[in-house]
Amino acid sequence: MHNITKTESTTELTENKDSSKAVEIAFIYSRIRSGIWLFGIPSWLFGISDRSYAAFADGYLSVMEVIQLFTASFFFASWLFLRPENSPDSFEEETLQKNCCNSNGLKSNLKQRYMISQEYILPFPYICQIYHLLNLKHLESIHNFSLNNLKIIGISDFQLTDNGGVIKFQTMLDSPFNPLRIWRQPIVEVDLILHNPYTVELSIPVYNLKRITVIFHAVPLNENEHYFFVDIYSDLEWFKPFLQLLLHFASCLTLFEDLPYLRSLAEKNRDSLFKLSKVSNCKSMSLYRRFLELYGTRVKG
Repeated sequence: MHNITKTESTTELTENKDSSKAVEIAFIYSRIRSGIWLFGIPSWLFGISDRSYAAFADGYLSVMEVIQLFTASFFFASWLFLRPENSPDSFEEETLQKNCCNSNGLKSNLKQRYMISQEYILPFPYICQIYHLLNLKHLESIHNFSLNNLKIIGISDFQLTDNGGVIKFQTMLDSPFNPLRIWRQPIVEVDLILHNPYTVELSIPVYNLKRITVIFHAVPLNENEHYFFVDIYSDLEWFKPFLQLLLHFASCLTLFEDLPYLRSLAEKNRDSLFKLSKVSNCKSMSLYRRFLELYGTRVKG
């Protein structure tokens, strides 16, 4: 009887390892496909820009040049529609549905609101990413360029949940030329939600009760690396390929701004990021303090 139990346990362990390897291979394959597709977007834009410049350089637009521009634009639009779809039972989709959809009401129309996904493996400790995501002041400092001097003018509400918390804060577009005015009113109330130790949601109101919702999912890979997923949802009734392209650009720009700061955090004493006594008492850090209260010991250990 003991030998049979031992054999079954060994078989189960082998199956779990094989399943884990299969998931890892599928994940890597998915990242490669997404990477190729993302690389194709700036390549197509460069090609269209180059053809446009050549066509208008002499001040005369021939029939052949019009056909070339139309063909390039058609293939670029087709490329946008060929975005690799994730498997329904993939890690990202399953985690998103479990951790986010049930709590924010997006499950019923998730596919209709879905816009883009981006995946990265970043060479920084997971805690650095969480610290950055939950620090409201980073919207003013780290993303000063991309958000064009956006200002946080006050925190209106902070609520604790079983697995995290919700903080509501008002932001103001300080510059009259801020391109974000295309999306939203000059002053709006934004929601930042900690769903669990790995998932953070940023929900931004836009015109006519429409919203843009960004789901950040950070998963530790080892002590010095983490997976980072960015999923964006919106019910804006814009031309979807154009909106997707715009969101891809905005997401890449904000990540580019993040990298130097994440690197500087990784070079500091990491233990200080886990100590409540060293976390600022200002309200902008309320959600990060909540994270440390719930998960600090688990993450550190």
